[in-house]
Amino acid sequence: MSETAIHPALRNHLRDGQPPLISVQDLFVQFGDRQVLQGVNLDIYGGETMVILGGSGSGKTTLLRNIMALDRPNSGHVYIKGVDVTTCPAEELSAIRRVMGVSFQSAAMFNSMTVGDNVALPLREHTKLAEPTIRLMTQMKLAQVGLSGVEDLLPSQLSGGMRKRASVARALAMDPEVLIFDEPSAGLDPIIAAGIDELIVHLQEAFKMTIVIVTHEMHSAFLIADRMCMLHRGKIIAVGTKEELQSSTNERVRQFLERRADEPDDESPNFVTGF
Repeated sequence: MSETAIHPALRNHLRDGQPPLISVQDLFVQFGDRQVLQGVNLDIYGGETMVILGGSGSGKTTLLRNIMALDRPNSGHVYIKGVDVTTCPAEELSAIRRVMGVSFQSAAMFNSMTVGDNVALPLREHTKLAEPTIRLMTQMKLAQVGLSGVEDLLPSQLSGGMRKRASVARALAMDPEVLIFDEPSAGLDPIIAAGIDELIVHLQEAFKMTIVIVTHEMHSAFLIADRMCMLHRGKIIAVGTKEELQSSTNERVRQFLERRADEPDDESPNFVTGF
């Protein structure tokens, strides 16, 4: 990529001569009088897996919603492939969203539709492919996540882990450049959760896509991540490789990694929860 092709806002964020695929810059989000994100800066580069860590109420979900351009911040910018999704017109935003696939925490399957129809939904909504082609692609995506032969079942006929995998298949339907996971192991037993972790690692290795994961599961995070960042009360307090976070001297990072409870005096009446 030539220097002239790089968005001016990204020229100071290059790594190995390449700009970040996703760049969050000076992001502030406030709900009423509650400051949820306070000047967040984060660069995510093509082909890496970034894990976003933090306790309940730290701002993880709000950051993820702004990366997905589902919310707009009070101030700051989010660039995806050089496009500022906080200010771009609706048509350009729609095109950017098509390069992202999302697997939601609850799987978010439509219970009245078959698994195959759930996975095919993005293809029917955003392409003009013939129905036989869509069905073939649906079968391929389900096979990629280890769910061959379930396309005619209803989501209620799948286990929790299988529904998670079906959600991933739907996220893969449009061959996205960016795959986003919100708490992929939530609600799963350790064995099923380990299978989801292995699936994420396999997808990254096989397709070299950029993966962004929000989680509080430390074992999963250290298995999956290339780099990690930690949010605390709306601010990023650490970002780096797994080894760099493990050696961090930041007290909150150490507390999180060592699973130490807050002292009573650590609780603040201004602490934001539920975001």
